[in-house]
Amino acid sequence: MDSEHSDTTASDDLALKILVAGGFGVGKTTLVGAVSEIRPLRTEEQLSEVGQSVDDTAAVDRKTTTTVAMDFGRITIRSGLSLYLFGTPGQDRFWFLWDELATGALGAVVLADTRRLEDCFPAVDYFEHRCIPFVVAVNCFADARAYGAHDVAGALDLERGTPVVLCDARDRDSGKEVLIRLVEYAGRMYTARLLDSVR
Repeated sequence: MDSEHSDTTASDDLALKILVAGGFGVGKTTLVGAVSEIRPLRTEEQLSEVGQSVDDTAAVDRKTTTTVAMDFGRITIRSGLSLYLFGTPGQDRFWFLWDELATGALGAVVLADTRRLEDCFPAVDYFEHRCIPFVVAVNCFADARAYGAHDVAGALDLERGTPVVLCDARDRDSGKEVLIRLVEYAGRMYTARLLDSVR
């Protein structure tokens, strides 16, 4: 009886795939590492002189490594609901990996840095064109000018209703709130699409 109950419980568990995207050095690896309840998988390599011509480190001069494939972590939101987090590489030359990573994703977090908002335009465009629900999470760096969610939404020309939240990518609770907001938003989006399809 106990084994049957445990099998049923296990089969009822839901794991959702979430992407964490954004520009180079915006905090994607940090966010995945902060919220993951397992030791995160990282594919980081040291920045080299060879890459200086293609990696603009002017705004992130302390950055010494870069993700070359993906980051992976897992977090349990509540009993029976887990999120698998896939951090995407930020540089243009690794964008060919995005299509593979995006397959089957419920939604995405686009991390933004107000000192260089333009760096997250490609991620915003990517998810809008593929109708993948996403939230913009503004990583509040200490030396960045404070902007409100409305200002960021306007600057990025986001579609109406796209959530913009402020966060600290280093803080587990802050990161978890971002993910909860995404799951709630994606749920509403998919429900609305389902209702539209049956009308």
